[in-house]
Amino acid sequence: MRQVILVDESDTPSGTMEKMEVHQKGLLHRAFSVFIFNDKGEMLLQRRSDKKYHSAGLWTNACCSHPAPGEELLASAELRLLEEMGIHTPLSPLFSFIYKVSFENGLTEYEFDHVFTGVYFGDIRPDPDEVSDYCFQPLEQIRDSMLSHPHKYTEWFKIAFPRLMEFRSGLSAA
Repeated sequence: MRQVILVDESDTPSGTMEKMEVHQKGLLHRAFSVFIFNDKGEMLLQRRSDKKYHSAGLWTNACCSHPAPGEELLASAELRLLEEMGIHTPLSPLFSFIYKVSFENGLTEYEFDHVFTGVYFGDIRPDPDEVSDYCFQPLEQIRDSMLSHPHKYTEWFKIAFPRLMEFRSGLSAA
């Protein structure tokens, strides 16, 4: 069973626990979310597989997961991106945030989520056990879709995406 890293609100590790048990107990743990852009500035979205234990079939960022105990965060994010989407590209840290959401199946995501970004223009080979569909879309189109159809997106994406938009706006204004 996959272990995840329990953390406090400063992201200081406090132990490890099996992933499903953490989600059943709603304990704060370390996670990451990866946002990928193409050369047109469009964002890669993936539709989560219907086999996922929560948020199945919803649209979200390129990939997200949890680093294993002893695994360096950036290396873990790059490896998971390769495993999930078939993409190998350098990533850069952008920001982090804490969120907590409970799902109808009794599981709770309570994560200290580290956000990474990267740029990629090659072939995408998603793992069908993880991803049922994917596309690149302009940020404004994603924003508009999230406003009109929020139920189509994962909870963490609805939190991270506006922050990502703010950060990118700050970069273009500089």
